[in-house]
This record gives sequence, structure tokens and C-alpha cells, in this order.
Amino acid sequence: MALNPVVSVGSGPGAARFGAHLPLAVIAGPCQLESRDHALEVAAALKEIAARLDVGLVFKASFDKANRTSGAGARGVGLKAALPIFAEIRERLGLPTLTDVHEPDQCALAAEVVDVLQIPAFLCRQTDLIHAATLTGRVVNIKKGQFLAPWDMKHVVAKIAAAGGKDALVTERGVSFGYNTLVSDMRALPVLARETGAPVIFDATHSVQQPGGRGAASGGQREFVAVLARAAVAVGVAGVFVETHPDPDRAPSDGPNMVPLGAFEALVAELQDYDRLTKRRRSDDNS
Repeated sequence: MALNPVVSVGSGPGAARFGAHLPLAVIAGPCQLESRDHALEVAAALKEIAARLDVGLVFKASFDKANRTSGAGARGVGLKAALPIFAEIRERLGLPTLTDVHEPDQCALAAEVVDVLQIPAFLCRQTDLIHAATLTGRVVNIKKGQFLAPWDMKHVVAKIAAAGGKDALVTERGVSFGYNTLVSDMRALPVLARETGAPVIFDATHSVQQPGGRGAASGGQREFVAVLARAAVAVGVAGVFVETHPDPDRAPSDGPNMVPLGAFEALVAELQDYDRLTKRRRSDDNS
């Protein structure tokens, strides 16, 4: 069973559409679901930005950061507390939502209030988790493991197809390069598109992460987010994934690689310019 080349997330005027030949769409939000008020503040700001830029947007936040470098790291509010927050964001703001799942029994519960279930990179080959996420009928976004070649992802998405799924996204977030470092190979983007048949997302903020780079926590190089995002959009992708926060340096996780919320709109506007040029040239080449 082939995956759909265009994936719609959400419904109504707030729906976002991801496809290789469609205008760029965005997945954005804080790394961690910190509180109801914080989530609504960021989601409302992102909704306003998306409306000004006329860009499809999916709000993301993790209810549990289950793979922290240290067991002492903040993990989030947990699934039970997160469910009404995600529901409120969908109902009050009309934004589609995304969150990570780590265990099969979390999938059905999360699917009641979120539109996309995300499989973390470290768990991208966990067959039972992929099947459970697919069986909810929600869109599944699978992040390519830091240990995988892009062509290996065809086996991962085949698990979605085997479970009857057709709506999937695949996300590139860099590959391990020595210790505490990731590198983004832009060749991976067209390979992922060709091998999986799914819309490809580029994770611009986790690609600059330095896993374990601060000893008991991960570091990051925020100054290179725009550099890599521009490169990926120039190659051609369906969407970009950008974690953003009002004050990244005080965030409980992934602060060093998150984009300040105040800089988010200018970054996305710039990426839209690159995207229009890339896809116009591709259209001209095919005409």
C-alpha cells in the first residue's frame, strides 16, 4: 500500500497540508509542554504569525521528554495533564496539534486530542509503537534515527503501510557524527522522498542539537538553525520543524537549539521566499 503524497493535518480553515509540490508548511512549538498557560501563550502567538504569513501550521509540544540525558532533567507535565491542554488548543484556537508517543498504550489516549502522533528518532524502529500509532487513524510523523541511513527509512514506513496507514510524514533531524555532534546531509532529503513516498520534513532545531554536549544535558548551536533551514528548503521539502520558545535560555529542555519566539516570524517568512523559488523552478523544469 502506497503512502499518500499529500497529507492533510486538522480540519477546517486551520488545516495544514504537507506535500512536496505544495507551499511550505510548518510544525512549531516549544520542546516541552510546560504548563497550560505557557502552551496557550505560544500557540496563540504562532496562530497569529501563521495567519499573517498564510502558512499552514501544526502546534507541537512534548508531554514527556522520556529520553533526557540525565534522569534529573525536567520531563514535562505528563500525559494525563497534557490531554486537556491539547484539547483546548484545538478547540479554542483551531490549531492542529502534534506530540510524541513513547509506548504503544499512549497512542490511543493521545489520539483523542492530537492530530499527529510523532515517533521519536530513538524509537523509529519500534514496530509495536508504530503499529499502535497507525491504528489510531491519526497522521504519524516518524523522525529518522540518528543512526539510520535515509534509504533505511523505507523499511520504517513499510510498517505503517502494513498496519493499514496511508498518512505519514518522515522527518530528517541529522545523523550522529562522532561524539556529541550531529551533521545534516542534504542529500538525505531527496533520498527520503524517493525511498518512502511520504512528505519530507526538515527538523531545523534538533539538527543543531549537541547530544549530551553539556555533560548532564544536551547543548546546541542556535545560530545555525536558519543556515540549515534555508539549505533544506532550497533542496526542497514539504515542511520544516522548528522548536520555538519566548525565552529559550530559560526553557527546561532544548533551550540552546530553540528559536526565540520573537525571531520565528522573520525566519519563516524567509523560508517561504526560498520555498517559492525552489518549487517554481522545479515546476518550470517539469513543464
